[in-house]
Amino acid sequence: MWYQPVPNTVMVLCGTSIVKEGVMATASRSRQRQDVGEDTAVRGRILDAAFAAFMKSGYARASTLEIATRARVSKRELYALVGNKQKMLIACIRERASRLQVPADMPVPRDRETLAHVLTSFGAQLVREVSDPAVIAVFRLAIAEAIHAPAVARALDSVGRETSRAALRQVMAEAQSSGLLEGSPAGLAEQFGGLLWGDLIVSLLLGVVERPNPREATGRARDAAAAFLQLHPPPNDGARPRQR
Repeated sequence: MWYQPVPNTVMVLCGTSIVKEGVMATASRSRQRQDVGEDTAVRGRILDAAFAAFMKSGYARASTLEIATRARVSKRELYALVGNKQKMLIACIRERASRLQVPADMPVPRDRETLAHVLTSFGAQLVREVSDPAVIAVFRLAIAEAIHAPAVARALDSVGRETSRAALRQVMAEAQSSGLLEGSPAGLAEQFGGLLWGDLIVSLLLGVVERPNPREATGRARDAAAAFLQLHPPPNDGARPRQR
């Protein structure tokens, strides 16, 4: 009888192939994760360089070549990872604006005490973040470039300021849904914002006051929350919050 070990050979070869393919797939995934990590790091370096260039030269005068040189990348890599100057600016503002959202663990206001706590906590967060020197620098940039580069002001308003406005509207809408407030969430948010800020933003822009420290930010937010709730006493039917 002829002995033909072909089936076993095929099985061995197939098994070897499967192992090799698995090793190659694992190595490919590892390289992809490494590439993503490197791209994220380079993108962060580009945005830091763009922000520095905007602050030094102004948005209109800052060039992509200057930004690429600062970030130690080619212009091709700069455009591939971020895009043009306007996209860089929006990315810079959006990164900071992400800190102006209502924290996921913030309680839903079901009673006036909780509402006061939410307004105080979130108000203090807004004061801390918006009064950051980097944020104030962007406001100054938007004002300085209002004529030559209105895109700065538009980006700051639509991406940066709208994030905090939307977050406050969310808080007010939840309080209204719980029967704690009456009125338009947008109007209520605007009123609380006015009580929170007063003339602080203008004073910071002019550089005539120091940035509030965390304790001062909390005190300012607490006072604003108390004044706001005094202006908006519980509705007549607010004794029993409406169910959602």
